[in-house]
Amino acid sequence: MKKSKKMVIGIISIAIVIIAAAGVYFSGLLSNDASAEPTIDEVLESSVNIEQITANLASNDYIRISFTIQTDSKKSKEELEKRDFQVKNLIIQQLAEMDSEQLKGKDGQLNLQEELKTKINELMQTGKIEKVYITESILQ
Repeated sequence: MKKSKKMVIGIISIAIVIIAAAGVYFSGLLSNDASAEPTIDEVLESSVNIEQITANLASNDYIRISFTIQTDSKKSKEELEKRDFQVKNLIIQQLAEMDSEQLKGKDGQLNLQEELKTKINELMQTGKIEKVYITESILQ
């Protein structure tokens, strides 16, 4: 009787270890899939184009600029499309506080993209902004 109880306990212990190992293995696979970069089709499906905006800068120069804003989902894209007027207003206000020197070069553009991403995310109630792309820029 003692041998059969020990054998049952041993079999149950081995089964638990196998199930736990399988769980760890498959959860690792699932997390790798979830963190994979989206395909270009997925990016396009969740992106919104902000057509050309012309704005005065603090330095009395002006800029003509366009953006594509990538969201994290189709639902977020729908919200961003509805907030188009708010996003344009936010962009114009942000540009009005900047001078032409702050917008020059790669660092200036990256700074603007990050500032806009942060401020637009504050507007969003569903999802978030993943990336802001400058698709056209003329500074005069």
